[in-house]
Amino acid sequence: MVSKHDPVSRKIRHFSVTACLVPICSLYGAAVTTVEGVGSIKTRLHPVQERIAKSHGTQCGFCTPGMVMSMYTLLRNHPQPSEEQLMEALGGNLCRCTGYRPILESGRTFCAESSGCQQKGRGKCCLDQGENATSSLGGESDICTELFAKDEFQPLDPTQELIFPPELLRMAENPEKRTLTFHGERVTWISPGTLKDLLELKVKHPDAPLILGNTSLGPAKKSQGHFHPVLLSPARISELSMVSTTSEGLTIGAGCSLAQVKDILAGRVSELPEEKTQTYRALLKHLKRLAGQQIRNMASLGGHIMSRHCYSDLNPVLAVGNTALNLMSKEGTRQIPLDRDFLAGLASADLKPEEILESVYIPHSQRWEFVSAFRQAQCQQNALADVTAGMRVLFQEGTDTIEDLSLAYGGVGDATISAQKSCQQLLGRRWNEPMLDEACRLLLDEVSLPGGAPGGSVEFKRTLVVSFFFKFYLEVLQELKKPGKLLSVPDGHHFPEISDRFLSALEDFPATVPQGVQRYQSVDSHQALQDPVGRPIMHLSGLKHATGEAIFCDDIPTVDKELFMALVTSTRAHAKIISVDLSKALELPGVVDVITAEDIPGTNGAEDDKLLAVDKVLCVGQIVCAVVAETEAQAKRAVEETKIAYEDLEPVIFTIEDAIKHSSFLCPEKKLEQGNVEKAFEEVDQIVEGEVHVGGQEHFYMETQRVLVIPKTEDKELDIYVSTQDPAHVQKTVSSTLNIPINRITCHVKRVGGGFGGKVGRPAVLGAIAAVGANKTGYPIRLVLDREDDMLITGGRHPLFGKYKVGFMNSGRIRALDIECFINGGCTLDDSELVTEFLILKMENAYKIRNLRFRGRACMTNLPSNTAFRGFGFPQGTLVTESCITAVAAKCGLLPEKVREKNMYKTVDKTIYKQAFNPEPLIRCWNECLDKSSFHSRRMQVAEFNKKNYWRKRGLAVVPMKFSVGFAATSFHQAAALVHIYTDGSVLVTHGGNELGQGIHTKMLQKAEVEKSPHVQVLLGQGQGFRTAVAVETPVASRELKVPMSHMHICETSTATVPNTIATAASIGSDVNGRAVQIEAAFEQRISLSATGYFRGYEAFMDWEKGEGDPFPYYVYGAASSEVEVDCLTGAHKKIRTDIVMDACCSLNPAIDIGQIEGSFTQGMGLYTTEELKYSPEGVLYSRGPDDYKIPTITDVPEEFNVSLLPSSQTPLTIYSSKGLGESGMFLGSSVFFAIADAVATARRERDIAEDFTVRSPATPERVRMACADRFTEMIPRDDPKTFKPWSIPIA
Repeated sequence: MVSKHDPVSRKIRHFSVTACLVPICSLYGAAVTTVEGVGSIKTRLHPVQERIAKSHGTQCGFCTPGMVMSMYTLLRNHPQPSEEQLMEALGGNLCRCTGYRPILESGRTFCAESSGCQQKGRGKCCLDQGENATSSLGGESDICTELFAKDEFQPLDPTQELIFPPELLRMAENPEKRTLTFHGERVTWISPGTLKDLLELKVKHPDAPLILGNTSLGPAKKSQGHFHPVLLSPARISELSMVSTTSEGLTIGAGCSLAQVKDILAGRVSELPEEKTQTYRALLKHLKRLAGQQIRNMASLGGHIMSRHCYSDLNPVLAVGNTALNLMSKEGTRQIPLDRDFLAGLASADLKPEEILESVYIPHSQRWEFVSAFRQAQCQQNALADVTAGMRVLFQEGTDTIEDLSLAYGGVGDATISAQKSCQQLLGRRWNEPMLDEACRLLLDEVSLPGGAPGGSVEFKRTLVVSFFFKFYLEVLQELKKPGKLLSVPDGHHFPEISDRFLSALEDFPATVPQGVQRYQSVDSHQALQDPVGRPIMHLSGLKHATGEAIFCDDIPTVDKELFMALVTSTRAHAKIISVDLSKALELPGVVDVITAEDIPGTNGAEDDKLLAVDKVLCVGQIVCAVVAETEAQAKRAVEETKIAYEDLEPVIFTIEDAIKHSSFLCPEKKLEQGNVEKAFEEVDQIVEGEVHVGGQEHFYMETQRVLVIPKTEDKELDIYVSTQDPAHVQKTVSSTLNIPINRITCHVKRVGGGFGGKVGRPAVLGAIAAVGANKTGYPIRLVLDREDDMLITGGRHPLFGKYKVGFMNSGRIRALDIECFINGGCTLDDSELVTEFLILKMENAYKIRNLRFRGRACMTNLPSNTAFRGFGFPQGTLVTESCITAVAAKCGLLPEKVREKNMYKTVDKTIYKQAFNPEPLIRCWNECLDKSSFHSRRMQVAEFNKKNYWRKRGLAVVPMKFSVGFAATSFHQAAALVHIYTDGSVLVTHGGNELGQGIHTKMLQKAEVEKSPHVQVLLGQGQGFRTAVAVETPVASRELKVPMSHMHICETSTATVPNTIATAASIGSDVNGRAVQIEAAFEQRISLSATGYFRGYEAFMDWEKGEGDPFPYYVYGAASSEVEVDCLTGAHKKIRTDIVMDACCSLNPAIDIGQIEGSFTQGMGLYTTEELKYSPEGVLYSRGPDDYKIPTITDVPEEFNVSLLPSSQTPLTIYSSKGLGESGMFLGSSVFFAIADAVATARRERDIAEDFTVRSPATPERVRMACADRFTEMIPRDDPKTFKPWSIPIA
């Protein structure tokens, strides 16, 4: 939080900022508060910190300090905020673990009013009433809906907050006028104290940019290498923040932040009559969605205008609103229009080098003038727009005849484009259907985009150009129809009627605060109060997460003589390395060495998967060498100076289609078959064939890959601090790379800032390269990937292409199903064979189909290797199966849920791989979900809504889930734990699981607290990500040892205490590590108070030759229902409601388990709707950061989000009959995808468009809009693909 004294209002202004963008030099005169300054576990917690932790709003905890600071800043400005203000404050924060609901819950406890259920405090809720009174969640007295007790929270006392430093206040009231100059190694920062000084400096340094928020220059410097030796900061010049009003309009200082502009415009809108504020309202509409609160707090109005980004939200509106720019220089002042020439950067219409933008004049609108703004982005908030538009029309008084028209678009060219020719030709026309048709034709002609335009999505953008104009046409028509508006319509002309079914096209989706209920079974009334098992215990590190005192890998202070490493990666997809020129890099100051493959004393990875490239590269992003320097900046500069010469090799393969063509595969085909598929196809009523394309997914863990290697002085020992899910793998890889015994290497993992499978294999590669650097230099090496490099290098979820053929009876009963899947594995094997196996094993999901054939292959392409990811093939493969179901339903004219129900397992049966199981909990979850969501009555409501609305459609879907937990091999289910009991009665528990945010340590200690029996049981925690195999859960240890959790401690996961651990993944961490804590160790007198626990693992095997086995210890069952509303004109959607029922058996910790379900569901929702990876035709990943890659934000949470844990279900195999839920919820996010598909299918049926059996995920706005074909998609020009080079290529 930055606090400044506002010279105009003379008040202290507190605002949250994005720390990585704020230059230190810009903070002169400001007070900065970080999370450490808000409160501490050592002194006093602030209520914000306490509540986010106790409301279970932290999992991995890496994002928590940012959440705390956003809420804290909000409360400093508004001690009792509204829920809308809370949503706005958190709109710019990202979280990958929680699904946001508990974070919002913690913030809502401060809000003045709540729109939540008024009965909830009494343990009841109006939402508890399903369709069926005899629900199996049944005895409501056993069901809890509270995960935390609000009455335990300390109150917020605004009088106890830190005061603004008096010295800074004195400085602000008597500002220093002298110019401040800060000299860096390469950059000089100059901050003048007066406007006169600034203008003189602009003469002296005409090329120096003015910098205020650094929201444009900062990212450009980082991603595009832009460099300016001199920067001018006008932050101390109050004249640039002045605001003045006249009867004609409003003048806003160019130095005002966008957040201030929003407040200024809102003030004018509330004071002036509506007809004068048309432009202001349009700007406000965009300011609510532009970026996030933290960026709006920093970015200035002048900076936004002068950046002239092609995707600008405000410039199109300002341009049509006849905005003028007030310029100033040493020579004087002048005014220029913000018009098409200025936006195009024409010298004649631009600023002179010595001029600055002083203020912006926005005139009032007038009577008979209408102004609107439109934007469409990948998601609702915090996303750059695909297309933006500003539109203004002025009518001849009292008529519907166009006197003046102005249309401007962003996102459809190199700059904001003004459609002047089209507007000119429409003057004098009446506002009616013929004018609309003519306008669309003219616009498509004038606002033309070439087929290979940067940014891609060309046909989508063309469609939006006319769709937006149609929305504007309807808006204006609706305004003109208001009583008293239209005075005269020429005789014989009828005013155009708007069908009521069209009116919903005028509304934007509001950003509403999510509501919901979380249900779980309360503990037995006879359970001892001190027994924590089954209770919603706060995450062990929750308070430390909230205070910033939780130590992550890169928080470890700089070690003596530490060096920084940066990686040099390939820029070619398939090429021979001709030469590597390191000379310029080695000459740079601070550069110590460059590590190449020749420096590796042991093995350089595997033959086909090198740690450092030798002779050739197989993908863009492959590591070639690594620079070691004294600072991060020096290392990165040396990377830029490392020159590599290549010779391209053939073939270059990126897509699954190309891989199939070239027979480029990583491993043999995996196949499972049962029944007689061919014969069954001959006997069915109908057959449908289709294709499914599922895009990849980036892990986007909040903490990027990082490692610190510290060589010791003796015996070649190494300490490695690493963010990994598998420290033993890091240890072994470093051992073989350096050719030293494993016992000399100790890997330490305190906690991991999110993993999701992405920190299973890759940390071993990075750890080994860093270890080679430490070995060669003799100094500690720190390697931290920034987001861009992390996304480029590491790979993610496998994209999938599936072909299906399904035979069925007219009743909807499926008799035969044949599915062939191909996954894009990238350039090396990694986990692709395992993913293919899991894909095939899990693809049947919840359905009993007697004649089945599943085949799978992993394709080898010239892309970075894809790897383990939460769900491990299940979310992609099962989407193919569920798409078959919806295709059958469409062909039979049945509802998809009826076809699902008809084909589900009903009784004890065997899977396709001959493993027996009882589907009773699956059926219970399904029925419970239908009931709790009032599914059938809502199906009728959706149909009614769709009849009444042409441009808006709602969709509803429900999906079942049978998710197999664990690995198809017993060895992966092993676990060990070490328990020390000290003479003061305190207990230290160490186990092989890693804390990734899934609460494994918390559950381990819970398990240890209660049974003071002569058994020490160390149990392992449920994981999140691919291989969650090993962890001791706190409740487990607490119950087994009958020791309070407060007397127990878990320090870290270390290969020195628990050796040969298995990766924490596949949702089994709590299960197997928890078993290990159950150690038979009497601690009577004279018996060792230190014991090792070992769990041999669940029996699991799979025989692929026979196609049978018992590959999984148990199943997790669930069902999810989702309802969405789709805007057919833009492709945007709003999630209205989601209900999830999950079979957790007896949850060890309902708060953690519900958090895992919500988090994985949200991550799955991202996979299926917004998270889209885009590659260039040369194999370069475009989407390498939050600007281009959209994980769900707080506004993506369903308006109503209910989660229920199915009660009274037992699994004797697992710890206290609990189940690992870390991954299973991922697939349930597909309920949103199928709800969108349901809405699109309704729109297509209404427009008489044939059913399309090609399914593409994610369901981005582009895909949804183009699927809702209509007159506007029909009228756009379409290019022959052979005539241009596409900007991006589909790799699935």
